[in-house]
Amino acid sequence: MAITREQAQKRLEELRRLIEEHNYRYFVLDAPIISDQEFDELMRELLELEAKFPELVTPDSPSQRVGGAPRPEFATVRHRQPLLSLANAFSPEELRDFDRRVRELVGGAVDYVVEPKIDGLSVALVYVDGVFTTGATRGDGEVGEDVTANLRTVRALPLRLKRPVARLEVRGEVYMPKAAFARLNKAREEAGEPVFANPRNAAAGSLRQLDPKVTASRTLGLFVYQVLYTEEPEPATQMEALDYLAGLGFPVNPYRLHCRHAGEVLEVVEEWTTEKRAALPYEIDGLVIKVNSVALQRVLGATAKSPRWAVAYKFPAEQAITRVLDIIVRVGRTGVLTPTALLEPVRLAGSTVSRASLHNEDIIREKNVRIGDTVIIQKAGDVIPEVVKVLPERRTGEEKEFHLPERCPVCGSRVIREEGETAHRCSGGLACPAQVKERIIHFASRSAMDIQGLGPAIVSQLLDAGLIADAGDLYYLKVEDLLPLERFAQQSAQNLIAAIAASKNKGLERLLFALGIRHVGERAARTLARHFRSLDRLREASFEELTTLPDIGPKIAASIKAFFEEPRNLEVLEKLRRAGVRMEAEAESETPGPLAGKTFVLTGTLPNLTRQEATDLIVRAGGKVAGSVSRRTDYVVVGDNPGSKYDKARELGIPLLDEEGLRKLLEGRE
Repeated sequence: MAITREQAQKRLEELRRLIEEHNYRYFVLDAPIISDQEFDELMRELLELEAKFPELVTPDSPSQRVGGAPRPEFATVRHRQPLLSLANAFSPEELRDFDRRVRELVGGAVDYVVEPKIDGLSVALVYVDGVFTTGATRGDGEVGEDVTANLRTVRALPLRLKRPVARLEVRGEVYMPKAAFARLNKAREEAGEPVFANPRNAAAGSLRQLDPKVTASRTLGLFVYQVLYTEEPEPATQMEALDYLAGLGFPVNPYRLHCRHAGEVLEVVEEWTTEKRAALPYEIDGLVIKVNSVALQRVLGATAKSPRWAVAYKFPAEQAITRVLDIIVRVGRTGVLTPTALLEPVRLAGSTVSRASLHNEDIIREKNVRIGDTVIIQKAGDVIPEVVKVLPERRTGEEKEFHLPERCPVCGSRVIREEGETAHRCSGGLACPAQVKERIIHFASRSAMDIQGLGPAIVSQLLDAGLIADAGDLYYLKVEDLLPLERFAQQSAQNLIAAIAASKNKGLERLLFALGIRHVGERAARTLARHFRSLDRLREASFEELTTLPDIGPKIAASIKAFFEEPRNLEVLEKLRRAGVRMEAEAESETPGPLAGKTFVLTGTLPNLTRQEATDLIVRAGGKVAGSVSRRTDYVVVGDNPGSKYDKARELGIPLLDEEGLRKLLEGRE
């Protein structure tokens, strides 16, 4: 049925609103709520309507610009030339149309280069005299976000080229490998944090962190694919450009293919649309087809938003229909209960799928998934299988609703859900076998009880040998218990037993942090220890009393109360008490310390003090250590290789101290 101009205008207004909203969620918030395929369908409908009613095209239509605006937290970078987006093709017929248009415009035959379309974040990189100087996101195509510090943490990015070029600007794609994406989402799921929808958003969220350390903690890759500007002779073809980039030391995708005509392009597309892409260690959401000749690229030019010499062929989303045989619950290392659907095995995106994560109970309710349901599944980013939707018309009446258990399926402790969170957690953190290894590793860490020599490998040995079941058991180990274990001789066994014994006197503050009470970090542990002075007094504190303290909000208070209400945790605490672990704070001097009322921030590596040792010295002298620099900071202690905190301190005019300056303050000499 033909659509009227009035109907078209109304629909276009709605489409523009929806697309702008989804663009904002995708590019700015890194938190999309629809799939790429659904977004492409909205954009395609918009373009088709605007083609039918060109008089209704507006300057602010999504069809007239490239995409996302820079975040205000980052400095901006204006690109030397616009970083355009690509027009999409969704079928072989549309690829043939692209080829026909190209040949008509250039008046002859054309050869092409086909490259995988990496599902990541586009970046522009600038090198001066062969050294990396600036890196920016694409942003809106004209202006991007300066993410130089974060890009320096990407190991695939060369900080210095194999030979100097006076000035070189290139374009590439930062991505997250499939294995790293799966690990990151698993960790976030166990921590009760929202998971990333796909590797692209994981890469974008990682690269656009305000703290480069977060970026550095995540595995990111890079492929470079375009010369934007060079002061050397420009490569004549795209294939030569890729070889030129590879020769300078850039990571260039090895799967680039030269096709003599559109027929060969279509053969490559058919090959990659099937199972070949599933074998890649990173996600691609299509193929990019480019005119090979750079001279012809200039002849073809570009529209306001995309080049006429290139097109992106988008793979169709691969889905499958199967049945939910059961829903089981897995308890993660942080106590999060994750429901998992057991499926009738089905082939999907190159592998056999028999499980799918259901993430949490809210998603099960939202999608109305029941045991026995027939469902449509797909892989999120072609990595993690997920249930897309239920087919209720196929229900027989024998399907069963699922509810998370009220008791942990591993240890039997109560399952709790904190207000404002989607995750359900086992409350038996100290004793739950599903969590115990990570809990003990944390308990022994430098910032906690600081048991030297008790690393992850030794913890695993002790657990596997049945010598310990929780942190309390550490204090009952004997030298002879350790000698039969691999890596232990008489001296090393004696050293570990001595280190465990020495940790008994670390004090209440360290103990509170070591217990791993949810949301209780070092700062909160310090506040609690200073106020309550003993573990028994803290255990008896009311919710109201807890929330009157600085740094202790309702969420932390609720977590503390839940910890002490779980009998399994109390059993471990009793073991620690019997072993002689000190559960009281040191007596405070009535004389204020030399750093009383002063706030410090640490950055860089000090010559003779670890970060924890410096923090302890400052706190014992009455000072406070903050994690970020602000106008309320009194001093910034600077070591070797300082980070952005040093720059911020200089910008705000905050006094800077080296280690010697800090020691003088501690001794009251300044």
